[in-house]
Amino acid sequence: MKIAFQMDPIGAVDINADSSFRLAEEAQARGHQLFFYGPDQLAYQEGKVTARGHDMTVQRVAGDPAVLGPEREVDLADFDVVWLRQDPPFDMHYITSTHLLDRLRGQTLVVNDPFWVRNYPEKLLVLDFPELTPPTTIARDLHTIKVFKEKHGDIILKPLYGNGGAGVFRLDVNDRNLTSLHELFTGFSREPLIAQKFLPDVRNGDKRVILVDGEPVGAINRVPAEGETRSNMHVGGRPEKIGLTDRDMEICAAIGPLLKERGQIFVGIDVIGDYLTEINVTSPTGIQELERFNGLNIAEKIWQAIEAKF
Repeated sequence: MKIAFQMDPIGAVDINADSSFRLAEEAQARGHQLFFYGPDQLAYQEGKVTARGHDMTVQRVAGDPAVLGPEREVDLADFDVVWLRQDPPFDMHYITSTHLLDRLRGQTLVVNDPFWVRNYPEKLLVLDFPELTPPTTIARDLHTIKVFKEKHGDIILKPLYGNGGAGVFRLDVNDRNLTSLHELFTGFSREPLIAQKFLPDVRNGDKRVILVDGEPVGAINRVPAEGETRSNMHVGGRPEKIGLTDRDMEICAAIGPLLKERGQIFVGIDVIGDYLTEINVTSPTGIQELERFNGLNIAEKIWQAIEAKF
């Protein structure tokens, strides 16, 4: 098959951690042809959805992960699969790319389905499952957030559309910085904030569970660095081997059918203790760590799910 990857610069990826690289590597091993382009090179031109990019051969060489051919322009309707894999922020640039890719429906399989990526931001989709999540408030209004903090005491405050642990703050019962943080966030963004009750179980790790076509296939545990609340690997979180609990399976059973129905083939959910905190559909990661810990080739499972649709 002809496979296009819409992603951040391929030359900057970590070959031992990046999930997009591993997906491309597995596709190549299965005999598929690869094409790479950045989201800035996506365009709509007189009825066609096009991209300027490069034919690509990936290689597991640190600092040189891909060999790119000459730049050329392609009609994405000529491809079998397009991967929507650039990282957030989930801003209007990201949203526009989902609108353009959505115009390929019926011609090219876009993974994950861009219509539902657009309508299922990671911190909003969980609102469909309040019985699985910690107490949560989404608001831009300072008074609303203050009331939530007064009720729950120890909270996490973060941008609604952030990623990678950026801008995540813990405000405990003695903290006096809520007003200042609100001024900071609202001073440079019109987005709301999300507040959640702090879960002490995060000290034991923030579990990333991978689902493929709605089915859980494994998990890794991300343990915060000493003195750090955030467990994201971008900010020093340590990945550890871990299994799936009965509660994890209960959560996956509740959300899996919806993800499968909406074309979300590769999803990573975040679970702290017994609570679901995020459902990551934009650019989930974790498959290389899971492969190292458990010997599970998740990239193979993802491609098997995709190939079964043809």
